[in-house]
Amino acid sequence: MKARFAAVISTVLTVVLTPAPAWAQSAAAPPRLDAPTAGRFAALALACVQQEYPNKISHVLNSPADVKAPHELTPAFYGCYDWHSSVHGHWLLARLVREFPSAPFASNAIAALKANLTPAHIAGEVAYLNGTGRETFERPYGLAWLLQLAAELRESHTPDAAALSSTLTPLEAAVVARLKAWLSKLAYPIREGEHAQTAFAFGLILDYARGTDSELAAMLIAKIREFHLKDRDCPINYEPSGQDFLSPCLAEADLMRRVLPPGEFAAWLTRFLPRLPTTNSAAWLPIGVVSDKTDGKLAHLDGLNLSRAWMLEGIAAGLPAGDLRRRALLAAARTHAASGLAAVTGEHYAGGHWLGSFATYLTTRRGL
Repeated sequence: MKARFAAVISTVLTVVLTPAPAWAQSAAAPPRLDAPTAGRFAALALACVQQEYPNKISHVLNSPADVKAPHELTPAFYGCYDWHSSVHGHWLLARLVREFPSAPFASNAIAALKANLTPAHIAGEVAYLNGTGRETFERPYGLAWLLQLAAELRESHTPDAAALSSTLTPLEAAVVARLKAWLSKLAYPIREGEHAQTAFAFGLILDYARGTDSELAAMLIAKIREFHLKDRDCPINYEPSGQDFLSPCLAEADLMRRVLPPGEFAAWLTRFLPRLPTTNSAAWLPIGVVSDKTDGKLAHLDGLNLSRAWMLEGIAAGLPAGDLRRRALLAAARTHAASGLAAVTGEHYAGGHWLGSFATYLTTRRGL
């Protein structure tokens, strides 16, 4: 199977390095994702979900026996440089197969999912997650993406989705249990612009939990209201920090529109971001600029532009139709989407191993 995917990778890299389409280099709103562009994004994941090295592991060693290669530690999600990127690389494949089941890339995507998401591999993932001293492993970012993968497979009616969903269930259950235990004792939100941020992860988890786990959904909604209902004057002018890929202010607002009705959300947003303009201009929120795309941390800012774009769209969608702030929100979403999507080329592995997932989340409107 690995030999087969080595051949696939040599083919898909040609697709990955094809220049981004013209719409991704302009301020125009991106059209609905088309099959060729989806193929470019799928190629990024296909090129890395079985690429073990380079690999950045977050690993607690309990004894010399824990000194193992990544594929021995986490046998399903050992590729794409780190565990969470591997997880959302698998999500990307499942999402795009669902959107384009007859596209040329679909058969390779399904084969990759079936090769990595086996009962034995998932059992290994559960054993690793539940290992001594790993209570904080990939919490909350990677765990949230795992639940998004579970949701994608459960909701899909494409061939093999039901079997893959069933296979993933033991790890899904372990992640849900881990998150419930954490939520019950979490006293404060985490407001940074990287993996530990709670607002973004809570949004992914809540989207999963609604219709799947009412207890988890109720716990999340209570915690979200406790943490954020009284927040005001978010200092968005301080953003971004130098290696953000998530906006603390916009992620919180995109989270709150999930739990408040439009009128209440509009009033909350007035207190939270009181200087949001009402003009049809994006000037109020400049895009993040990457000075070195080979630097993995600095390249985060390309992801920030993508995540800002979908968060801005989400915030606008949560407001009443006549709210004039929607114009500024959507104008900024357009400029951020254009910049972020133009960066999804695969030229440098620092961004190539993960930006396709963010581009797919944006262009398939998964959070809306």
